[in-house]
Amino acid sequence: MILRTLLSLCLTLRIAQAAETILGVYIFSRHGDRTPKALPPANLTDLGYQEIYMSGQIFRNRYVASSASTKIAGINTDVVKQSQITVQAPADTVLMNSAMGFLQGLYPPVGSSVATETLRNGSQIQAPMNGYQLIPIQTVSGGTGSEDSAWLQGASNCGKAQTSSNQYYSTPEYKQLVSSTNDFYKSLSPLVNGTFSQSNINYANAYSIFDVLNVASIHNTTVEPSNLFTPEVLFQARTLADTHEYNLAFNASDPIRAIAGATLAAEIVQQLNTTITSGGKNKINIQFGAYASFQSFFGLAQLPAVNADFYGIPDYASSMTFELFTTSSTSPFPAAADIMVRFLFNNGTASNNSELVSYPLFGQSKFTLPWSSFVDGMNKFAIGSQQAWCQACGNTTGICANMESKTMTNPTSNSASSSQSCNRMSPKVGGVIGAGVTVAVMLLVEALILLVGGLRLIRKKRLEKKDDKVEIEGKT
Repeated sequence: MILRTLLSLCLTLRIAQAAETILGVYIFSRHGDRTPKALPPANLTDLGYQEIYMSGQIFRNRYVASSASTKIAGINTDVVKQSQITVQAPADTVLMNSAMGFLQGLYPPVGSSVATETLRNGSQIQAPMNGYQLIPIQTVSGGTGSEDSAWLQGASNCGKAQTSSNQYYSTPEYKQLVSSTNDFYKSLSPLVNGTFSQSNINYANAYSIFDVLNVASIHNTTVEPSNLFTPEVLFQARTLADTHEYNLAFNASDPIRAIAGATLAAEIVQQLNTTITSGGKNKINIQFGAYASFQSFFGLAQLPAVNADFYGIPDYASSMTFELFTTSSTSPFPAAADIMVRFLFNNGTASNNSELVSYPLFGQSKFTLPWSSFVDGMNKFAIGSQQAWCQACGNTTGICANMESKTMTNPTSNSASSSQSCNRMSPKVGGVIGAGVTVAVMLLVEALILLVGGLRLIRKKRLEKKDDKVEIEGKT
């Protein structure tokens, strides 16, 4: 009996030790449903507002609410604490409005009983809109109007990235697709000739054409001629657009093409590092961006090798999340060596019954990585400083005009790897990176990621909601 009791106690202790505690998260989200880019200005639709609001609710139920399934340690559940959350979006109507809608779902109005204060003279003041919570959104001018631009590199401002993407138009693959799809695009003319001239209805404008058809499939009650507008036609247009945009956003032999993913990687690491260096005071980091930032990061992180659907565009309101967690005690805040990272992706607005799906990063098989290993993996392609960005992009004007001449000497042609020596984020001192990084540098990197965050892309097919189990791996 005594032996049985001891075994039971040991088992209980092991379970308690293995329990996870979420320390913080970084969320990168796409906007909700919008009007087509070919008819600017693009605007968030009521459907898009609903989609992004629901996404905020899902993340609230996962990380914030008192009954949250994986609640972040120490997070305020009802009344937002501004120091715990950082939100960013470029100066773009669709993306900024999406960020606001998301936050309404994440921290809804608190109600009149909470949002009422008594003044010195005894009068009571109730906050507007039933206690609507005001959460600041950091705005950066880079990427302004990105959802009105059909050119994938239109908001990157990175010279070599634009050159690299343009090289796709000279490849045999591109020329073959232009020729082989000519009849298909001619057949679409009755559907889109009110938006595109006849000479522009071809594979060169694959994304813009798909975008118009996709919006019509959601919002137009009648599309004439209806016999031409079939699910099969829309699927083929989507698949061709996937191929076109992916080739503009990522190329394994020319990594500068994925500048959006490279700068996003640095932003992710540095924001998560803020959670660690602050002892968990900063808990939620949220950023909104366009689809090419997803796709270029997917390519750099070798996610298509895990699931070929990562070649394609994420749906509206899709999100990728990076969780910081520990299985150690959180009092005091755990050392970096005891912190793990998990990557999760949700394709489209999650329903109340669905979960984010975990995938392994960097071509390995584990679903979780020690913090230091995660940093090492991101370091292989992250661009995290103005100097590195200017050198990799070959830019000498604008923000790069005052760079020291030595930083512009012999930049490696069409490669982001040349900047690693001045860009590397070392996980020294107990695995915590950048303990001496200044606020100015952090803001600079945030500006850079939003500067190029206007890149966008497309998908081959919808990511399946797999029943993948999230594995908790030991240290490697």
